[in-house]
Amino acid sequence: MVRKSKIKMAELFIELLSDEIPAKLQIDARETIKKEIIKNLEKKEIVYKSSQSYSTPKRLVVVIDGIPEKIEQKKKIIKGPKVDTPIAAFEGFVRSNNLNKNDVYKKKLEKGEFYFAEIKPKVIDILKELQLIIPEALKSYSWKKSMKWSTYELNWARPLRSIITVFNNRIVHYDFFHIKSGDITTVDVINGEKIKKVKSFKSYKNVLKTQSVILEQEIRKNMILKKMSSICKSKNFKSYFDEKLLNEVVNLVEKPNVIFCKFDEIYLKVPQEIIIVTMQQHQKYFPIFDNKNKLTNFFLLVANLPDKKGLIKIGNERVIEARLSDAKFFWEKNKTQSLVKQVGKLKNLSFFNNLGSFYNKTQRLKKLAGLISDQLNLNKEKVEISSSICKSDLVSDLVGEYPELQGTMGKYFAISQGFDEDVCAAISDHYLPIGIGSEVPKKPISSAVAAIDKIDTLVGFFGINEKPTSSKDPFALRRTAIGLLRIIIENKLAVQLKDLINYSIVLYEEQSLKLENQNTLKEVAFFLKERFKNILKEKKIRNDIIEAVDSSHASTDFLMLYNKCSIINKNISKDICKNIIGTYKRASNIIDQEARNKKDNIIGQPESFLFKKDEEKHLYDKINEIREYFSSTKKRESYDETLKVLANAKSTTDNFFDNVIVNDENSDIKKNRLELLQMFCKTYNSFIDFSKVEGV
Repeated sequence: MVRKSKIKMAELFIELLSDEIPAKLQIDARETIKKEIIKNLEKKEIVYKSSQSYSTPKRLVVVIDGIPEKIEQKKKIIKGPKVDTPIAAFEGFVRSNNLNKNDVYKKKLEKGEFYFAEIKPKVIDILKELQLIIPEALKSYSWKKSMKWSTYELNWARPLRSIITVFNNRIVHYDFFHIKSGDITTVDVINGEKIKKVKSFKSYKNVLKTQSVILEQEIRKNMILKKMSSICKSKNFKSYFDEKLLNEVVNLVEKPNVIFCKFDEIYLKVPQEIIIVTMQQHQKYFPIFDNKNKLTNFFLLVANLPDKKGLIKIGNERVIEARLSDAKFFWEKNKTQSLVKQVGKLKNLSFFNNLGSFYNKTQRLKKLAGLISDQLNLNKEKVEISSSICKSDLVSDLVGEYPELQGTMGKYFAISQGFDEDVCAAISDHYLPIGIGSEVPKKPISSAVAAIDKIDTLVGFFGINEKPTSSKDPFALRRTAIGLLRIIIENKLAVQLKDLINYSIVLYEEQSLKLENQNTLKEVAFFLKERFKNILKEKKIRNDIIEAVDSSHASTDFLMLYNKCSIINKNISKDICKNIIGTYKRASNIIDQEARNKKDNIIGQPESFLFKKDEEKHLYDKINEIREYFSSTKKRESYDETLKVLANAKSTTDNFFDNVIVNDENSDIKKNRLELLQMFCKTYNSFIDFSKVEGV
């Protein structure tokens, strides 16, 4: 056990200075490196009070405060592995505890012979421990994207220039590949760079402050937001800024300076999505909207330097004008190119190896469109046209330049070429949903095209055995499946999914695209059902209810399954469900007991001529009444009504159990009554498997 010494607590300060690291990599790096250092401290039983991490484009900073300068380690006995374990286990025990092999001894216990060692009392110098802990933690971090430079062996996001590591105002000396730790940082000045020595985090922040460097991410964010809002307010514009872009820009600058810029109004004739994508994703600018939410020809730039001479403003205005000029040229060119004629060019654009081209895909979608139109009673011509041309914009110059606008540009092309409003919407919306928070397409034609596009994708990739594994999903098939299910559920689409999947398989084969997986239908259906269960769990539907519905239906009618789960979950604690489940359990318990006793084989149907009491006949009539109800498709879909019908049987079953002895002396009568109860349970289980529902 480690005992804290009475020596004062000290601060560990680390700066990793490099060339500018991409914003998306900074956040993970600063947090993970901090966690690795803390993990290594805890391994050595070194306590600390607090920890912080910071980042700018050039700097990753970790500060851990409240670490003791020294700790006194009391004498203790530590137990190791069994004597007969592999030698690697023994060596690991010795190494992890910094032991000498001669210090290790054997001792017999009740469960066998084990290695033991005595740790003698000693004072641990934390500075020396940090010389091992810090480089080990740094080496353990793996960048998502990294590079090498010059002849160095180090892999880092960008060339690493220096490392500060200071503990209690003293340098923690160690080598990290070619770099030696020290107490020197570099700051940008007007005429270049200046080297500064620091002894603590406080002195470090003072050095940065002299050059207007803001280390804290939240402070930078608030500064930027406050300045942008002030500019927009002064000019009567809407103070709305994309949160994702703002968080990225915060990590692109360490000396934030907001600059108000503009471009020629002529470019506002281009679809605003092009302008917004150009600004936000390509240039990291903030578009400005007026109070009517209309895009203006003004934008905000967050620079990393003051713009005293206005050169940054002029330069960036020239950049955006050049990009928008290209976009306008492509827009004028592409919007007049017939989407129908562009379909043929899709032959040169591969969908995926062994799955044909995008032309092949559109031809499959056109035929699937006919089937889903019949299922949903939609305008077949609209669905077929939408399916045929929904990928045509992929061969346009604009989508080549702005791939994130696929579908959106197709919609604008379709509008300019006079296509029906539903067709235009379907072209843009068939990619939806594109993420967890994304909306599903709402219009019927759009929903249909989006659904068959996803079915075709799932069938294709499962058909060539390019399926997700537990850890990898390179083709985002889970997202595709969840998207399909959301479209069905949220739009209440009563599609015969099995038929659509089967037809999709046939269409691949008709194109001589051999799907080697003979179990494609089964595997796609199972994959969808597993994603469906996840959706239900996210909606807080009880696991036993999910299993009860799943167990009673092998169906791929996910709308029906969803509605059943929802209605049961909604009413599970109410009297109506308590009555249903209580009645069912009363009957099923008798059958289960009989099955356990194995006295009678309950396989037949009850015979009315064997009824001896009116209550038997009444129960029989009630069961048939419920069965007749279930035979009506219209009534079967009204699940609120279904629960009432099932619950209303309670009085009939209560009378049966109160007045009828199931275990009659006459074996034929007993068997007939058991068959009656079994008939009752099977009828209820045709709605859901009530045996899976836990007590309420």
